Amino acid sequence: MPNRTIFITGIGTEIGKTIVSAALVEKLRADYWKPVQSGDLDNSDTMKVRNLITNDISVFYPETYRLTQPFSPHKSAAIDGISIDKNKFVIPETDNTLIIEGAGGLMVPLNDKFLMIDLIRQLNAEVILVTKNYLGSINHTLLSIDALKHRHIPIKGIIFNGVKDIYSKEYILKYTGIELLGHIPEYNLIDKKAIIDAGGYVEI
Repeated sequence: MPNRTIFITGIGTEIGKTIVSAALVEKLRADYWKPVQSGDLDNSDTMKVRNLITNDISVFYPETYRLTQPFSPHKSAAIDGISIDKNKFVIPETDNTLIIEGAGGLMVPLNDKFLMIDLIRQLNAEVILVTKNYLGSINHTLLSIDALKHRHIPIKGIIFNGVKDIYSKEYILKYTGIELLGHIPEYNLIDKKAIIDAGGYVEI
């Protein structure tokens, strides 16, 4: 398998980025990195993904920024008395596929002039966009894809997460031409079995 750097981003918060990240780390036996953790440091996304996988190959790299408050990174950083410096983000060196998980959506500010989408471009990563059906999700998905295309950021594909809506799904795929990588169903319990099962719904 060739070395790949894949950035998992979503159309907003609570979309399922961590579930998708865990499923891909497990399926590909990939490494994992979350550059910014904002709040929940005792149960960070890195900890969640590590606890959800079964393989002993994946390497988990430390976050560049661990912020104590559960807000937008720029606000959390300000409360912690720091400013996020874009030059401190150095992609981990690995011969393995690297799954990078973002925080929130594409336009989340990291500082006054630097957004999550700017970090993706800086890291020169290929994007998988995670979307979830709710009223307004078509709009949020199309805006996210448009923002990525406008900045010439390569999009590997889109993964739908949760309850299906064929009308939304078909419209998004037809309008954007983005490749469908899979649709992960909604799980009542997210555990190792569910993560292995979820990976089976994704073609990558």
